[in-house]
Amino acid sequence: MSKFSDFQLLPSLLESLKEQGFTQPTEVQARTLPALLKGDSVVAVSQTGSGKTLAYVLPMLHQLKSLENDGSSVERPGRPRGLVIVPGRELGEQVGKVLKGLTHTTRLRVRTVLGGTKKQIARQNVSGPLEILVATPGRLEQLLATGPLQLDDIRMIVFDEADQLLDPGFLPVARRIIAACSRRPQLAMFSATLPQSMDPIVGQFFTTAPLRVRTRGSQQVVATLRTDNRAVANGRRVDVLTAALAEAPDVGTLLFSNTRGQCERIASWLEDAGVPYTTYMGEMDRQERRDNLARFSSGEVSVLLTTDLGGRGLDIERIGRVVNVHLPTDVNNYLHRVGRTARAGRSGQVINLVTERDAPLIEKLKRRERDR
Repeated sequence: MSKFSDFQLLPSLLESLKEQGFTQPTEVQARTLPALLKGDSVVAVSQTGSGKTLAYVLPMLHQLKSLENDGSSVERPGRPRGLVIVPGRELGEQVGKVLKGLTHTTRLRVRTVLGGTKKQIARQNVSGPLEILVATPGRLEQLLATGPLQLDDIRMIVFDEADQLLDPGFLPVARRIIAACSRRPQLAMFSATLPQSMDPIVGQFFTTAPLRVRTRGSQQVVATLRTDNRAVANGRRVDVLTAALAEAPDVGTLLFSNTRGQCERIASWLEDAGVPYTTYMGEMDRQERRDNLARFSSGEVSVLLTTDLGGRGLDIERIGRVVNVHLPTDVNNYLHRVGRTARAGRSGQVINLVTERDAPLIEKLKRRERDR
């Protein structure tokens, strides 16, 4: 299907999509929307920036608003019908923003309960009637344990970044959340990287076989991303970084390193060089992280220095360039990092500072490019 109007979505949703300039679905949207609108379960793997959030948000809004239109509205407090589970706060805020942007006409109530917010605020967010809840696992379990939230009316659950939610640390929580649902809800799992080795774990959550979708570009970088590998000779990493930043000093740039210590050394160099920057790392105070993101998003500074924390959940339109000052060893981490730019059809650039120890990763990436 080539247009959103082909999917027989509610007129209010089509109106909201038109207002936001969405007319044609991406591949992951076109392949998953029909099944999700029918109430089928789905497992979808598609590259970052390909429109996965909209792929599950639209059918969730459509189904829950249709129930309301048929006379079955939500009246009891703390009993949502749609649940989106995310691994971290930043992604949860992005998902909540997408949902709320599509409810101006549809008029469904969206609430968030995310790690890093005060427990009192989380309780207030579920104290009244609501249709959709976006939650991190830990905060969700706290609310289920203390009573203000129940999942007895859940109709659809989405695991966003499913590879993280089903890793050994989160897996028991995911099982408990599913068990807390009185009725068997429709289940959707979306991720940019979901190794096939995880298929047995994924299968445990479904009573019937879900539709499995892997888009043509899954596990690869998007076609609109330009890759520039630059050799680091004799350990002169700073020289290569200096030249890269000087090429386009005003472009929104993410600088990635693997450890906090590496970031601190880069930060010291940026200060000495007089390059305005801000940081985004897991050990920082959450409010400080939010303030730093706001400075970067507004254009106050053009460089955001981060670890792999910045590789997930950030969807900032002004990011035009990613620089891997230190490359990761894992291909999936690389894909998430570079997926912060060249999103939604926009162009972008990744500059990799490459040393001899990075040869295995570079070879894996080249093989993937040849196999496209």
